[in-house]
Amino acid sequence: MAARRRASGPPAEEVLRECAHDVVDVAEGIREVCARTSSVLFAPALTASARRRPRTGCAARWALLRALTDRQGLGGAAVVAPDGVGRLLGAAGEALGRESLAAQVAVASLRLRIAAVLLGHPEFAQDPGMRRLTAAVGADPDSEAVRALRALLKDRDARRSLAGLTPVLTELLAVHGLLGEDPVSDETAWALAAGRELAADPARRVSAAHPRAPGAPDGAVRAVEPSAREAGGFAAEGSLLAFLRGLDSLEAEDRVLIQEVRGPDGVLRYVVQAPGTIPGRPRGCVPPDFADAWRDLFTTDSPYSRSILLAIRHHGVPRGADLALVGHGEGGTALLNLAADEEFCRAYRVTHVVTVGTPAGRREPADPRTWLAAVTDRHDIVPSADGSAAAARGPHPNRYRADCTGPDPEFPRSHLLSVYIGHLETVVPQVARDIDAALTRYRGPVERSRVYRLGDRARPPEGHPLLTVPTTTVPTSAGPVDVPVRYYDSSAAHLCYPVDPGVARSLLPDLDWLVPARLGRRALAVLSLYEHRCTTIGPYTELGLSVLVDDPWRPHPYGLAGDLLRRVDLRRTGRYVVALAVGTREARAVAEEVWAQPAVHGAAEVSLQGRELLAEAPELGLSVEGPPGPGVRCPEADWVLYGRRGDSTVRTLVRADGRPRVHTRPRVRMRLGAVHGPLARHLQILELDTVRPGFVLTSPRFMAHRSAGAQLPR
Repeated sequence: MAARRRASGPPAEEVLRECAHDVVDVAEGIREVCARTSSVLFAPALTASARRRPRTGCAARWALLRALTDRQGLGGAAVVAPDGVGRLLGAAGEALGRESLAAQVAVASLRLRIAAVLLGHPEFAQDPGMRRLTAAVGADPDSEAVRALRALLKDRDARRSLAGLTPVLTELLAVHGLLGEDPVSDETAWALAAGRELAADPARRVSAAHPRAPGAPDGAVRAVEPSAREAGGFAAEGSLLAFLRGLDSLEAEDRVLIQEVRGPDGVLRYVVQAPGTIPGRPRGCVPPDFADAWRDLFTTDSPYSRSILLAIRHHGVPRGADLALVGHGEGGTALLNLAADEEFCRAYRVTHVVTVGTPAGRREPADPRTWLAAVTDRHDIVPSADGSAAAARGPHPNRYRADCTGPDPEFPRSHLLSVYIGHLETVVPQVARDIDAALTRYRGPVERSRVYRLGDRARPPEGHPLLTVPTTTVPTSAGPVDVPVRYYDSSAAHLCYPVDPGVARSLLPDLDWLVPARLGRRALAVLSLYEHRCTTIGPYTELGLSVLVDDPWRPHPYGLAGDLLRRVDLRRTGRYVVALAVGTREARAVAEEVWAQPAVHGAAEVSLQGRELLAEAPELGLSVEGPPGPGVRCPEADWVLYGRRGDSTVRTLVRADGRPRVHTRPRVRMRLGAVHGPLARHLQILELDTVRPGFVLTSPRFMAHRSAGAQLPR
C-alpha cells in the first residue's frame, strides 16, 4: 500500500526550524571543540612537557586555559576533565558570570524554535509554560539567558508547565544536555537530540520477562470496572473508528483498554489501546515533569511503557498471541516503545501499530512484519515534537502515513482524539477505510473488554497530600469536569482595597441580608490575579473582583477577625465574586455552572513570579503593574467564595498550600483604559484605579483545590 507523506509546512516556519537545527549542530561542534581542547590541556604528555620545559610548556597550557575560560573564547564553563579539576574551573567560570559559548549558541537555537512555533500558532503565546520559557531565553545578555534557562530546567514546579511544550521538546532536550552539569551523563540525550547515531545503545529497554529496569521506578497496574459512560463507548465490532471511540470514552488519562477480538478466521486476537494526555494537565500514571516527557520520546524504557506491559501481563495475554496496538499522543509513543523492543516482540507478535497525533521519531518496530500507520493533523504541533521528518524515509510496504488538514487550527484542540475521529469520518474517510483494510484480521466481534488503571509505586500521586481528594464528575456545557478542580502549579496576587461600604453594597445583589463585612469603617474589595499553569481543566489566567461579606444568616458588622481564626470549612464570612474574567471557555463554563460566578471569556497576560506584578488584559481595558514591596510570611490564604444562582446562594471552599506573603506597603498601580465588560465597570465604580491597594497577598507558587459549589437556601 502506498505510503502517504507529510505535507511540508509554511516556508517561513520550515526555514526557522531548519536554522534552529543548524544552530544546534554548531553548538554541538563547539561542545566537541571544548572537549578536545580540555583533553589537550590535561593530557599527560603536555603536563610532562611543561615540567621539562616550564617556559614554553606553561605558556602553552596558559593559552589553552585562556581559550577555554575567556569571555571572548569558549566561555568559563567550557572546561571538561575527568579528574574534577575541569568541573571546578567551570563552576568558577559560572560564578564569575561566564557561560560557555556552546550553551549560549544552544539558547539561540531555542529562540529560533520558539519563533517558528509562535509564527504558525500564535495562540500558543498564551500558554503559561511558553511565557516562562520565552522570558528565560529572552534575558539579556546571553549569559543571563543561559543561567535563567538552567534554573528553569532545574525547577521541578516549572517542569509541570514545560512538559506541555511538545513543539519545542527537541530543542529543550538539546539545551538540557548542553546545560547539564555532567556532560558524560547527558551525552545520550544530546546525541538523540542532534540526530546522531549512538556508538552504543545505553537506553534501557523494556523486558517482557522483567518489566522493571534496574534502578528505574516500578510501575503498577490494577483492573478497574468501567463506568456506564465508558462501557457504552467501547467497540462491539472491530474497526479503526470503533477502537478510537472506545479510547476516547476513557474518562481518565491513567487508564488503558485491552479488548479481545474474534477474527474472521476464528482466532482470538488482542487490541491494546492507550490514551494520550492534554498539555498542561497532570496524569496519574506518569507525573508530567520534563524528564518523563522526553524519556518517552527517546528511550523505550519509561514508566508509561512499563505499566502498559504490566497491564498486558495482568490481562493474561498468552505468549505468541497476535497484538494490535492503537494509541493517541503520548499513548502512541509508549506503544511504539513496546513495538521497538526486541524482547517484547519475541514474547508477542505485534501485527499492527496505529498511532493518532503521535510523534513518529526514529523508532521502528523490532519485527519487520509489523504494519505501522500514523495519522496526523497539520494543525497539531505534537507530532512534530521530535523534529524528524517522516517523509525523509524511503517507501516501505508496511508503513502508512496520512496527514490531513482539519478545519480547527487552534492548539491544543487540534490534538484532541475526538477531533481526529471527526476528521476520519468526514475529512479523510478514505484513510479510515485503508487502515480498516489492513486490520482485516481484527474485523470481528469483541468478546471481552477490560480497563486497567496505571500507576507508579515509586512516587506519591501528584499533589499529595493536598490534592489527593475524592472527586466526582459534573456535567457542564464544555464537557464533564471532575470536582473539586485541582490546581497543581499556580501563582496568585490579591490586591486588597479598603472601600466605602455603601459603594461596595451597590455591587452586590439586592438582598437585605447580604452586606459587606467591615474593617473598621471600611469594606474590603479584592482584585485577584491568577496564573494557573497546570490544572485539571487546563492552563488559564483568571482576574476576579470580590467583596468581603458577612455571614448570610447572622451578619455581624465586626465579626470578621474572629471568623478568620476558624478553619475555612467552618467560616461564615467569605468573598462574594462580583465579576470574573478567565482565559478559556472551559474555565468560564466551570465558573458559571459549578461555582455560580458571573464570568466572561477574556485573554490576559499575567506574570506574578518576579519582583513586579504584571497583568495585561487589553480586551478588558485593564492593566496592573508594580512591585508589591517588602513582605512577610502569613497563614495560608484559604477562602470561602460566594456566588448566586436563581434564588439560592452557592458556597465554594478553596484550600491552598503554598508560601503566601503579605505586603503592607505595595507600590502596585492599576490602570483602566477603554472600559469593556463588567469587571472593568465595577473597578471604575469603586475608583480603584485612583488609589493603591491597602495591602497585597502574594503566592508565587501554590497548589489548591476548589470544591463543587454547595447550594444554600438563602
